[in-house]
Amino acid sequence: MPATAVAESVPYVAAAELDRQAGVWTAHGFPVPAASVARWCSLLPGGEPDREVVPFVLVVPAAAYPATDAMARTALKGRTGTVNRHAGDIDAFTPIAEVGDVPGEPYLLLDVRRGSEFCGTPPEPAQETLRQRGRTPLTVPEGIALITVHPDVLEKNHCFSLAGSRKGDRRVPAIWISQGAPHLGWCFAGASHTWLGLASASGRLT
Repeated sequence: MPATAVAESVPYVAAAELDRQAGVWTAHGFPVPAASVARWCSLLPGGEPDREVVPFVLVVPAAAYPATDAMARTALKGRTGTVNRHAGDIDAFTPIAEVGDVPGEPYLLLDVRRGSEFCGTPPEPAQETLRQRGRTPLTVPEGIALITVHPDVLEKNHCFSLAGSRKGDRRVPAIWISQGAPHLGWCFAGASHTWLGLASASGRLT
């Protein structure tokens, strides 16, 4: 039985959810090694995903580059994702120092939150709050991974910045909804938007 059928026919089980996410990446042409999936099964956190909190997200780094191609594999209610025309250098954004070295192979992002509590708060003070909580902001590839496997977390007035990726200037990448579709662009670090929070995770598991 396909992973998606399993996920729909039984109560939420973390292993089935991991299988479903791996199936999404495989369908996009990025198969995840079966050995990795089996190894992670014993380490999966509990809790059922909702629009604010997702217990884990399977990230495939190679699938998020270049961002233009990766966003074209995302969709929201049938509308294909896009990249803002002003974000032509989005692939030059790299993980900030506090994020550290992001794994180059598939990994799990744990306790992922889209950060709606930060809507109306500029990215910089929001990020400082996350730092005090011991949480890590999401990078661009991680944000793309989140909406690839859980597109329903992206909704009107509940979009999010990806402060884990920067380019040494005042720009902060973000994913929002434009004309009904997922849209990757950037906003300024000191600017606040009532519809834009800041996504984060508790850690990364290789």
